[in-house]
Amino acid sequence: MFNAVSNALSGLTASSQKVSVAASNIANVSTSGSLSGDTGNLPYATKLSTQTAIESGGVRTDVTTKNPGFVPSYAPDSPFADTDGLIGVPNTDLAEEIVNLKQAEITYKANAKSLQIASELSDELLRLFDDNV
Repeated sequence: MFNAVSNALSGLTASSQKVSVAASNIANVSTSGSLSGDTGNLPYATKLSTQTAIESGGVRTDVTTKNPGFVPSYAPDSPFADTDGLIGVPNTDLAEEIVNLKQAEITYKANAKSLQIASELSDELLRLFDDNV
């Protein structure tokens, strides 16, 4: 029973982290900056959330920077523009982030349901024990 609860809790945590990364990417989609970083104003670098199964059960979440985290874009009027008029913009695909949010929602609901079932099974086990004692 404990493994089921532990696995579900790690899944809930992983889903929450996936939502956090996607929300950060969406919120910073317009955060541009200098390509060179000379001014200290690098653009937001898009993040990735990766879940890996743990051998003992559950999942682990790793957050890394997408490669490349930002890409050049032509904006000659920007204060961050280089001599060619290029700035850095996050390498964020909004459609991909929406899919990530939906996946996180589905896995969160599945793990929450697993916790509910584990609780119901535990209650039933205790009821059977009480009836037989």
